[in-house]
Amino acid sequence: MSDIRLEQLTKTYAEAVAVEAVTLHIEEGEFYALLGPSGCGKSTTLRMVAGFVKPSAGRIVIGGEDVTALPPEKRDVGIVFQNYAIFPHMTVAENIAFGLKLRKRSRMEIDTAVKAAVAQVGLTGFEDRYQRNLSGGQQQRVALARVLVTRPRILLLDEPLSALDKALREEMKFWIKSLQQELGITTIYVTHDQDEALTMSDRIGVMRGGRVEQSGTPTQIYEDPSTLFVTTFIGQSNVLNGTCLEAADGRASLQLADQVLMAGVRHHIPKGTAVRLVIRPENVLMGAEAEEAGVPVMQARVLGETYQGATVRYRLDLAGQEVVAERQNQVHLVRWQPGEFVNIGWSPVRARLLPAG
Repeated sequence: MSDIRLEQLTKTYAEAVAVEAVTLHIEEGEFYALLGPSGCGKSTTLRMVAGFVKPSAGRIVIGGEDVTALPPEKRDVGIVFQNYAIFPHMTVAENIAFGLKLRKRSRMEIDTAVKAAVAQVGLTGFEDRYQRNLSGGQQQRVALARVLVTRPRILLLDEPLSALDKALREEMKFWIKSLQQELGITTIYVTHDQDEALTMSDRIGVMRGGRVEQSGTPTQIYEDPSTLFVTTFIGQSNVLNGTCLEAADGRASLQLADQVLMAGVRHHIPKGTAVRLVIRPENVLMGAEAEEAGVPVMQARVLGETYQGATVRYRLDLAGQEVVAERQNQVHLVRWQPGEFVNIGWSPVRARLLPAG
């Protein structure tokens, strides 16, 4: 196992900048997700770590060794791609053995390693099957086993679940995380799916325009986003326009409609400037919950109600700005209909203030 250091890693194509000055330290044994929309540079970053793309600038250090100029086969890195690349003319056992044969291991060593890898990924009894006889999840496991059997010091996963249906994706993400924890292997996981990143990762790097906009634990990324992009990309947020009254020591007061509210703040925001107040739908309190919570309450008009099974989602008009509130669907809770008025509020510790720009 090894840690990974990316130092000012940059990739340009002619005038286009794909990755710009990415600096990260991924700890030994950590599961780190690169999360972002298509074209943000996350896969290019992964391919530079693997050695398939040459950086335009910067360094890649794995386990204290500068590997920037090394070819892929000299990096001791395993990578699983989106399409798995299972050889259709080979059985499961032959696919898994492929990398070991290239390394000219003995027949006995290969047989022992393949048997252990098959058991490790839960495919015992499938050794003689071909690709056409495997489900998507089983093909995913073969691709992982083929990489892991070579015992790489780093595991790279490039959108490995995107080709699977929702139910199988849910199953596989927990299986991959469990296997990674069991092996303790340092892993970089590229995805555009925020649920995968939040569920599986020790830390997440949210990328936009070739840069890492914020890096932190899933809790930090979700609860304390540093930019408006991170706020809106990770989950759903209400973003309300207000005016900063005072900001110091991580707390701020702002004017929103006719109320003075408090919120957390990461940035220096001058008094009197326009700001965005960010609050997650599940943190918006309604009715008696808001009135009894000891927080400032404001009157809002219900625009619509959406039944979502476990939750009920409300669209609300708060002084001309739309607010979405989400409540657990429980029998004892009051339901409101479009056109009705309801008091709403939220705890200041759940709200974040960001610059308007």
